[in-house]
Amino acid sequence: MNLPVVFFLDRAGLVGSDGATHHGAYDLAFFRCIPGMTIASPLNEIEMRNMMYTAQLNPQGPIVIRYPRGRGVSLDWKKAFTEIEIGKGQMLRDGSDLAILSLGPIGNEASKAIAELEKQDLSVAHFDMRFLKPLDNKLLKSIFSRFNKIITIEDASIVGGLGSAVIEYMNDNSYKAKVIRLGIPDRFVDHGTQEELYRECGFDADGIIAAARNLVHSKILTRAM
Repeated sequence: MNLPVVFFLDRAGLVGSDGATHHGAYDLAFFRCIPGMTIASPLNEIEMRNMMYTAQLNPQGPIVIRYPRGRGVSLDWKKAFTEIEIGKGQMLRDGSDLAILSLGPIGNEASKAIAELEKQDLSVAHFDMRFLKPLDNKLLKSIFSRFNKIITIEDASIVGGLGSAVIEYMNDNSYKAKVIRLGIPDRFVDHGTQEELYRECGFDADGIIAAARNLVHSKILTRAM
């Protein structure tokens, strides 16, 4: 019916102390296959407010806005509302060695990792995709035109989410790149704090650093052969 319904998905991703049965791991995969659905995931509280504001301005059908359990990261979050273009991602930081594409607040872990990687003389571009559907194809075209080393990060099932969508785009548009997907693995994740579970699943700052260094190492080996 394409009704202008807004779904607010609380406790998206790994929920920590709420317990193993409460992880919000599968929403991206099952909403993504529904025609006409918009799927948004804000980086922080400011983007959350702006996505809520945007959703009621010019409704174009159903929209999902997902956000995690826990506290935010922004101290000064009471800003004037700003409309966000549906399906539009943003570049948070430019770089030259590889690109990290994140969706939602897990991008803050990516920012921590990138700050550390820069100390190790690794130049990393960071893109906050904001929307899983529709994907920002214009931004992806720019990314794949510049980078052949890419990491995708999502606090959701690695099956059917952001990483899958990016690889589908790459294949459908005949790009070639090494893409590493970080996310919740294809198994049921046990109980633990969010920090512990991010580490277990490999997408805390340390896991992201390790993935990035492995990509660079493979590039060095390829050049040497």
